[in-house]
Order: sequence, then structure tokens, then C-alpha cells
Amino acid sequence: MPGLPPPAAGCASCAARDELIVGQMRELAEQRRALEALRAENAELARRLARLERIVSRNSGNSSLSPSSDDVLPGRPAPRRRGRGVARRRGKQPGAAGRWLGWVDAPDETVCHRPAGRCACGADLAGAAGVRVERSHQVHDLPEISVRVTQHDLWRVRCRCGREHAGSLAAGVPAAPASYGPGLKALAVYLIVYQHVPVERCVQLIADLTGADVSAGFVHSCLARAAEVVADAVKLIKTLITAASVAGFDETTLRCGPAGQKKYVLAAVTERCSLYFLGARTLESFRDFGVLPAFTGVVVSDRYQNYFHNGWQHIAGHQACCAHLLRDFEDAAECWPDAVWPAQAQRALRGLIHTWHIARAQGLAEIPADARDPLIKEFRHAVLAGCCDVPRIPGPKHATAQHPGRDLLEFCRARPGDVLRFCYDTAVWPTNNISERGLRPLKTQQKISGRLTGEDVTQDRLDIRSYLDTARKHGINVMTALRSAASGTPWRPPLPAPT
Repeated sequence: MPGLPPPAAGCASCAARDELIVGQMRELAEQRRALEALRAENAELARRLARLERIVSRNSGNSSLSPSSDDVLPGRPAPRRRGRGVARRRGKQPGAAGRWLGWVDAPDETVCHRPAGRCACGADLAGAAGVRVERSHQVHDLPEISVRVTQHDLWRVRCRCGREHAGSLAAGVPAAPASYGPGLKALAVYLIVYQHVPVERCVQLIADLTGADVSAGFVHSCLARAAEVVADAVKLIKTLITAASVAGFDETTLRCGPAGQKKYVLAAVTERCSLYFLGARTLESFRDFGVLPAFTGVVVSDRYQNYFHNGWQHIAGHQACCAHLLRDFEDAAECWPDAVWPAQAQRALRGLIHTWHIARAQGLAEIPADARDPLIKEFRHAVLAGCCDVPRIPGPKHATAQHPGRDLLEFCRARPGDVLRFCYDTAVWPTNNISERGLRPLKTQQKISGRLTGEDVTQDRLDIRSYLDTARKHGINVMTALRSAASGTPWRPPLPAPT
């Protein structure tokens, strides 16, 4: 600019040096930002890797996955041996009830096999006198199955006075000119609901087995009609479960409805009744199920928060499923391999479950104190040791993921009565296996049929399943119960005797 003195000779070199320093600082800042981004990326990759390794490590021994899923994912480790290190062998287990083909005192048919030919003396053995039955062999087999057509003729008669009278159909005979009877309808429902046979295969199976050329529409109509007939029995089952002193509650996913959506099947089960409901894993759906809002007994379930909601004001208490707890402690043992407390807690729980079975078999109201108290003390010490060993991550409980095993330990420490209630009342089951067994066939149905498109039809299946499982628990043959329903007179569970 005019009027300013020219810059000194050394200023140009200073400016160049300053520019060089600024450039180096910028480069260092960029390198620092790149390094921080790389560290963040590595931390994210490490987090994702740990998550994937944990997912792959899940199996039936340390989670709620079914045993059939253990070999689905390549590289998934097999469950560790439980208890005393003795692996469960395949086939019949020790103590399981055996089955054999017994001798029938009154066979349906007897066929005599007499010797034929001639004796050495030349006499014909056809005329020989019978001495005794040398030995007998019984063959158990099915007769050839075929549809039997019964024609019902309604006669018109004329009295001597001249009046005419027409006969009427017997009870259970449809008014249609041609129809299928209750036996065939019961078979269709049995195959669809109880044996999980898809509709088209059910049609083919009935044709191959009986010769009846039924349609898919007939099978669907049998399903809808059976659900309608057993509706009152299902309501009674719901009432009986609501009034029970102990009931197990569980839920499982089911692909149902439009693609991309999933539903949940909720189960409420006692030793004599079973009830299933299609809904969601929400409090609203639990209320719609209609059992927990009025239930006054002990709830046996897993640790899902909805079962412990304070909205269930009438329940007498909880019993956390010890089978789930054992699997969760197994998961903790794998995550903390040097820790002693997971195995100690498992050992104590298994000992308590074993003594519960003995006490119940002997008709005792609770586990004897001398067998119970040392195991309870061992379990509580294991929980306290685990709480000291696994630190809690600070933060809101609903939004902070804790170290593996920490939530389990806090539950056992905060709710000892809900974990060990079965020790003081043998009427309370230590596990919820009875509910899981009831839901397991639904997973089989899903594997065979895939997605069930209609929610109403799926609920019909669940109602029929509730009816059949309850009948089976009362010693009623499933086909007998279905024939009664197909005839319009469904079986109903008996009311408990007044106390």
C-alpha cells in the first residue's frame, strides 16, 4: 500500500516458517482425528465381534434355545455336560416308564392251526382228536381301513286311520343328502392340529388311508366347526386355571399374519389344564389373555418383567423357573471361566430340585429343613460372591446393559422368596417345564407349515389344542375327545371337588 515501508528482508523467511509450522500442525490434527476415528472404529468392531461371539456361543445349555437348534449354526459349541459331568445318553433314560407288547387275555379273533397230512400209521390227521394248544402267538395289527357308508332311510307310514307319518333323523345325522361323519371329521382335525400335517398333505393322507376323496375346504370347515363346538369347554378351562393355586406361564414366538410380522403364543398351564392364546409380548396382550388379572395363585415363569408387573394385584407369589436360572448360571460360567460362584449356585439349585422331588414323592408339604437349609445357604453365598465379583455398570437400569450374569445375580439377591419358594411348598414346581412342553409342538408346527396366514384360524387351532391337551391330562384319548366334539357333544373338564 502507498505510504507503508517495504518489508524487511527477514520477514519473508519468518512467514514461510510460520506457514510451514501451521501446515504441520494441521497435518498433526488430521492425523490425530484419523487416529481417533480408527480407535473408535476398532472399538466398534471389537464390540460387534464380542456380540457375534456371544450369539454364536448360545445353545440349549446356556440359553432358552431348543436342543434342535444346537447344530443349526456351523461352529456353534455343543452344550457343556451338566450336573456331575455325566452326559445325557440317547434313547430311554433311567427311570422313564417302559413300554412293551403285552399279552391280551381276550383276543378279537382266534385262528386254530391244526396239523395237516397223515400220521405214520397212515391215518389222516384231519380227524385226529385235539389234545391241547401247544403254544400261542398273538399278532397285533390294524384291519384294513376304508370309509363305511351308512344310509339313513326316513320312512313314511300310513296309519289305519289314514294319517301318514314320516320318520326323523337320529341325533348327529346331518340334514344334507350326503355328508361325512364324526369319525372322519375327527381324523382331519387330529392330523391338522395334533400331528401338524399341512392341509394338502392331510387331504392326501385321508385319501390314502381311508379312500375318502375329501377337499381342502372340508378340512378347513372341520377346523372351524371344532373350534366353535369346544368354545364353551375352553372357557371352562380358562376358569379352572384362573382358580388354580399354582399355574405356569410362558410365551413363544410364532410366524403368523402378514410376512415380516411375528406374534406370540401365550400359555397358562396347570397339571390338569392347558390354555393357549395368540397375542403379543405386551402387558395389553397379557391382560387380553385374561388369566393373570384375576389369578390368585403362585405364578411359575421365567424372569420376563411382565410376569412380575405390579398390576397383577391378586397373585399369591412368584416362582422363577429354576431351569432358566440353571441355564443363565451356565452362561455366567462360560463368560467368567475362573469364577467359582456359577458352579456353586448350580450345584445348590440342582440339589434343592432333587430334594423337592423326594419330598413330594413322600407326600411332604415342604423340603425337610436339614436337607434344605445347607443348600439354601450355599446358594445365597454363591449369589453374594457373584455380586462382589461382577461389578455393576452405573446408569439407568432400563437403558444400561450390564455384564453377563449381573442382572441374574441382582434378581436372585433381591427376590430370594421368588427363587426358593418351592423349598417351602412342594405344591409349587421348581421349574416351568410343564409350560414349555405345552408350547413345544407349536414350534414343530411352524417348522412344518412355515407362516400361518390367518390369525383367526391360528386362534382356532390354539383353542382346539387347549381342549385336547386338557383332555389328555385327564386320561381321555385324543381321538375320543375329537369324536365327541365332531358329534356336537364335546368333553368338558370336571369341576374340582369342594374342599
